[in-house]
Amino acid sequence: MVARYSRTHDSITHLGNPPRWWWTAEQVIQSIESRTNTFYTFVGGRRANIGVVNGSNGKYLRTYADQVWNDNLLALPTAA
Repeated sequence: MVARYSRTHDSITHLGNPPRWWWTAEQVIQSIESRTNTFYTFVGGRRANIGVVNGSNGKYLRTYADQVWNDNLLALPTAA
């Protein structure tokens, strides 16, 4: 999985596995909330599920592994 993000806000704008699929963060959030799809990262042999968090500026995506929310999405390779 790769990500595109806004450096000015440190927020994910798109997620995907190009060229197979490429979704906006809003599409991923809607899909997770409607339970249509699940999303995850798999790095170094470890899976981290992607979930929706309600922040002070609205909903955003974070990874959840070992019962801890973290910002692993910002460490993913970026797409142009």
